[in-house]
Amino acid sequence: MAQPQAIASSLWSFWTRGQRVERIGYIVAAFLLVSGLLHLAILLIGGGSWEGPVSLRKPMTFGLSFGLTLVTIVWVSSFLRLGTRPRTLLLGVFTAACALETTLVTGQAWRGVPSHFNLQTTFDGIVARTLAAGGMVLVAVIGALTFASFRANATVPTSLRLAIRIGFLSLVGAVLVGALMIAKGMQLVFAGDPQAAYATGGALKPIHAVTMHAILVLPGLAWLLSFVNWTERGRTYAVLLAAIGYLAVAGTIAFVTVVDPASPQTSLAIVAVFVLGVLLLLGTGITTFVAIRKATPDSAPPIEEH
Repeated sequence: MAQPQAIASSLWSFWTRGQRVERIGYIVAAFLLVSGLLHLAILLIGGGSWEGPVSLRKPMTFGLSFGLTLVTIVWVSSFLRLGTRPRTLLLGVFTAACALETTLVTGQAWRGVPSHFNLQTTFDGIVARTLAAGGMVLVAVIGALTFASFRANATVPTSLRLAIRIGFLSLVGAVLVGALMIAKGMQLVFAGDPQAAYATGGALKPIHAVTMHAILVLPGLAWLLSFVNWTERGRTYAVLLAAIGYLAVAGTIAFVTVVDPASPQTSLAIVAVFVLGVLLLLGTGITTFVAIRKATPDSAPPIEEH
């Protein structure tokens, strides 16, 4: 079997061998992604506003982001040591929370009212508080999965374990930043300044966005490396380089978002670190794809879920 076919077959096995809760998660994630793409199409064709708390950009962003995050969490969790009941509970709650958050944001956008920081009516207040509570649920589930990722698991290669752990730690940072944005916005709302909440509540969005998807990029790279004719030590080094690159990119974005680099020297250093991070990421990714093309078919057994 050629390597592309082997990769496709291995991907399909995550569906065929997945538990019921995992399949449900994949299906819900597909619906969320379709919702995000539909809203993107509406924006592009209809020419609606891309800015503001009532823009259809919000349901587009939530659909794409939550859909991608959900399918990633379901996939990555298949490599964690979890019992059937804990897996069902955690993934079931996470799937429901992702669907609820996206549905509420989408509904409020189509009503033409803000979804977050909106306490104008009783219904709007319930929606805003439910979104905040859903965010806390997501934090709790991700925290539990992060803890599980550090449990010993000899059936998963070192390179993949490393990628999953770093990815989960980055995701924890992302959801904590998201919770901080909501808390800051709600504080301004309760202080009687909702406009300030809309204007400043999302100030940390760049950090939230860039730290959210390490859980897909790094384990995805580690999984692809299982199809390469390298030693496990070589795969681990490649994952480590990619992780350093990702963290360098995330760190520079976080620095620029929080701290305004005043001096040209500081700006130059930030740009240098950012470029280095991008080069490390691109370099490991390109090297992996080249190695896959050169690999002997069936030379490296694919990593399956457990």
